[in-house]
Amino acid sequence: MTFARVMHRHGYPVAVFERDPARGARPPGGTLDLHEGLGQLALDKAGLLTPFRAMSRPEGQTMRILATDGTVLRDWRPRPGEPANPEIDRGDLRDLLLGPLDVQWGRGVTRVVPGARDGAVIHFADGRHETFDLVVGADGAWSRVRPAVSTVTPHYTGVTVVETSLDDVDTRHPDLARLVGDGSVAAYGVNRGLVAQRNSGGGVKVYAQFRAPLDGHTSGDLTDAEAVLSGLLARYDGWADALLDLLRRGTAFIRRPLYVLPVSHAWTHVPGVTLLGDAAHLMPPLGAGANLAMLDGAELAEALATGPEGTGPQDMAGAVRAFEEDMWARASRWAKITAAGLERLVSPDPAQALALFDQVQPA
Repeated sequence: MTFARVMHRHGYPVAVFERDPARGARPPGGTLDLHEGLGQLALDKAGLLTPFRAMSRPEGQTMRILATDGTVLRDWRPRPGEPANPEIDRGDLRDLLLGPLDVQWGRGVTRVVPGARDGAVIHFADGRHETFDLVVGADGAWSRVRPAVSTVTPHYTGVTVVETSLDDVDTRHPDLARLVGDGSVAAYGVNRGLVAQRNSGGGVKVYAQFRAPLDGHTSGDLTDAEAVLSGLLARYDGWADALLDLLRRGTAFIRRPLYVLPVSHAWTHVPGVTLLGDAAHLMPPLGAGANLAMLDGAELAEALATGPEGTGPQDMAGAVRAFEEDMWARASRWAKITAAGLERLVSPDPAQALALFDQVQPA
């Protein structure tokens, strides 16, 4: 969407194909912190930084770390005037980016075939196909566009996340509202962690993350909530009741095994096709992925629309090749950082998680 929005700002038509049948077809997910030099820079290129600042939540940067017995170990709060990585709900960000875009809902893609010379053909789930000058695969971990340029597929990290939600937390669960505060609360044990993060509108997302082999289940809704909760409570046995209540009061659970692409994933340039975001550089969800995807999109759009340093539109193949080289270098750096971060957050030594937060939070 960021790519399409920046292209639109420069007067170039872009069609966005989305497999969801409508904007509200499924929950949009949790909250994101957008960094000054990444996601916020992308929004600036799209002309959307001012409305973003009006709807984001700087107070959402608050972070509290607890021991598994509930003891407060760290309590970080943003200082007045401190450079901010404010939070915004994914749904709000999506709506901000959608704006005037031409989104064709219910258009699932099955594959993309590069053309004999330039351009590429998109094959849709409904049996139709269309040809475009450039197909940008921004379709996530299990991208249907990626096979057109790369044979690499994601691999499991060894860490699974089970997500649940609390609604109207300030009214229905005031004790948990105080525990979570304006931002996030987290606790880390041996090879497991528990994180709760406030969203707007009184919502809280809760994430149980732990090391486990892949079982017969894949990601998705877990229909037997009672059995899932029982298994989670056994996994977190001995933790403080206040922390376990974050799980006990959840109403539904979603399993998300964490997959990644190789840290230096790259491909030989294919005319008419490229990738960005998770389709190009899937990494652990430690605050970088969405930021990088947005900046990928904004920079690719600017490369096509304005050329280097505003010199005007360049040849498409050259602009895309140059973008890919820059994207690979940046993504590789962040993939290494986030892979190392996941190893420390879900570690046999819980002190590693605390030490990681001490490194990234202001003193």
